[in-house]
Order: sequence, then structure tokens, then C-alpha cells
Amino acid sequence: MSECVLAVIPARGGSKGVPRKNIRDLCGKPVIAWTIETALAAGDDLHRVIVSTDDAEIAEAARAAGAETPFTRPAELATDTAPGLPMLQHAVAFVEEEEGAPVDWVLVLQPSAPFRNADDISESLKLAREGGCDSVISVTRVMAEHPILMKKIESDRLLPYCLEEKEGTRRQDYDPPAYLRNGAIYLIRRNVLMEDNSIWGEAIRPYVMPEERSYDIDSERDFKLVQLAMRERLEAAD
Repeated sequence: MSECVLAVIPARGGSKGVPRKNIRDLCGKPVIAWTIETALAAGDDLHRVIVSTDDAEIAEAARAAGAETPFTRPAELATDTAPGLPMLQHAVAFVEEEEGAPVDWVLVLQPSAPFRNADDISESLKLAREGGCDSVISVTRVMAEHPILMKKIESDRLLPYCLEEKEGTRRQDYDPPAYLRNGAIYLIRRNVLMEDNSIWGEAIRPYVMPEERSYDIDSERDFKLVQLAMRERLEAAD
């Protein structure tokens, strides 16, 4: 991709759901290292791979895995309640001031999604290259979490939350198919992020990923499942 793509990996030190999540050992590497190595494997598709963190230990682990840590994230952008938008704007503004030139796209790679691969990054960039979108966001098709299964309780009665469920409908026949953001890839046009103050924009293209690459670590249970899946993947590769 001829346009300048800046990869930003956000990794604050105060993770609550899984304490010290970003540097927890996952099959011999810190969690964050899996994402950094995947980003670096994308090669020339990415201009730079930087980690935005407020934590010295995370920064050290990031550099050891090959990423840049050109700044320390300001404390006010690293709290439990700090939104993601100003954190990303801070990272982009720092790089643009440092280089004296704007980037074109910002690729956000959450460390909590360690199963994305370099092809996922490349394919997302191809979608962006085709034009006509503000962002590309990775999703996976859901069955067990399909909206047709969601209910609400009113006056002690179980009612459809949004879609009517017909008795006897098979999961594979749920219509329309439903997709869930999996946290693996957010590719945002620079001007949408910096000028429109949006991480998504209005025209969003989906990049559909399979379930087996759509794990997202948000709890200790998630971490155990990811550990098991990673071990199985590594054993299959031997």
C-alpha cells in the first residue's frame, strides 16, 4: 500500500479484568509480543509499529519484541475511564510532529486479540485501498450470540429483545446473519480520526474473520481459553 499506514498498539498498565494482561506470559511470550510480531510480519504494508503505553515494564517488553515506544502515554489518557479516541489522536499527533508529515491511515491492533495474522492485516489494507470507506473493522459471524436469541423481561414475561424467534429455527438458519466486532483490527482513515473525531466514521467496511482467530482476552476465563487454543495451534505447527 503506497499510502502511509501507522500501526498503533494500545497497552496501558492498569488492566482490571486481567491484571497486567499485556505482559502476562502466553505460551512463552508476553501477550503483547504476539501482536507486535504479527504487525512486523506485515512488512512494508506498515510504515511504523508503535506501542502507546504509560507503563515502563510494558514499554520494555514492547521494545524487546521489536516495536517502537517513542513516547510515554500521558496519565490522563491511561485511566480506566479514558476513551480511546484522544489516546489515538495523541499517538498520531506525536508521530506527525516527529516526522513532519501526516500519515494516511491508522491501524489499531489490540494486544488482547493475539490470533490475527499478517494476512488479516494485508487483506484489511486491500479493502481500504479499494476506496469508498472511512474505516475497516474486523468482525466474526456469531451463532450463540445472535440477536434473535436475546430476550427482555417485561411484566414477568419473556419477550423478544429486537427480533422475533420462530420456534424450531436452526442456528444456521438465523436471518439475517449477525456479526460481532472481534477487536482484532481497526483501520481508520487519518482525517476521520483527527478531524472528524471518530474511530469508525460513517462508511465502515467489514473484514470478516473466522471464529478461531477471533478470541479476545477480556477476563481470566478468556485468558485460559486463549492459552489452550494457542497451545493447540503451536502443537499442530510442530
